[in-house]
Amino acid sequence: MVTILTPEEVRAKYGTLFCQGFYTIVDEGSGKARIIEKCSARGPAEWDLVNRRRTGGVIDEINIVGTTLVMDVTLGKADLKFGPASAELGGQGVMSCTVEGNEVRTTWKGIAGASLGVGACLPGCSDVIRTEYPDDFKMGGAHTSCVDIITPKMVRVLIGVDDTDTKEKGATWACALAMAKACPYGIFMEHKIVQLNPKAPNKTTNCCSTVVAFAVKEDEVSKLVEFCFDYVKKGSYSDAAVITVFKGLTVPEKLKKFGWGAKSILYAKEDAIKVAEECGVQIINVTGDGGIIGAVAAIGCADLGPEAAGVPEDFQ
Repeated sequence: MVTILTPEEVRAKYGTLFCQGFYTIVDEGSGKARIIEKCSARGPAEWDLVNRRRTGGVIDEINIVGTTLVMDVTLGKADLKFGPASAELGGQGVMSCTVEGNEVRTTWKGIAGASLGVGACLPGCSDVIRTEYPDDFKMGGAHTSCVDIITPKMVRVLIGVDDTDTKEKGATWACALAMAKACPYGIFMEHKIVQLNPKAPNKTTNCCSTVVAFAVKEDEVSKLVEFCFDYVKKGSYSDAAVITVFKGLTVPEKLKKFGWGAKSILYAKEDAIKVAEECGVQIINVTGDGGIIGAVAAIGCADLGPEAAGVPEDFQ
């Protein structure tokens, strides 16, 4: 028999702990998922990173940004490898990640002090739907704990934006950031300013486009896109504004190559349209079509890190 607790019931039983955000983004087409965990302090996040990396399980890659852990995982199940360190160091890991309709089930195991994290900290986060505890559940001390945490199934949506400004007023990055912060759908995750070829003949000043990333429930994707379209249409100063839409965790290599190339190559609109069609990018002309190249390139640069903000010679 299993005991099921909501986040409110977990907090009532164990108190309010340290997890400030916990959600799962799924890309079923590629068999991958991304688990995002926001912690209230960097120390616990660093400890979790090292322990989860050590145990392996379904985690392919784990990184930390500030106090946020980003875990890329393979959908399915895999054994944890606590190894000889577990007796003296404890340990924690993710044994499985599976999609069940509109929900995602992740199975966590913690040893000793790490069991508090999987048994009380993560389950108490308000982003969680419920946590399932086995009858013999105990945590802390020398105990080993295993729980199933169920969260809403979310997908990643990238929105590229370009040409909302003129030489006299406006800035695409500012319009896109305001749009992302105002959006009532999903979770605003990231905003990147993408430097493009400064020799582009139709640029305003800096020749930058922007990409914004959201985690959103699948049935709200169309609402999110509609909101972004309306916001850019109202906020654009130009007659050339374009937005682009891409859904998924993995940006295709061909699209990445186009995004990086747009920093030094003067592409034609037809080039952007072709790569968008081949890579599953939707192009939406908002007030015109002048921003097609930049808005498609922005999607290609979404996962480049600091390279998105520069040109090739900055990284030689």
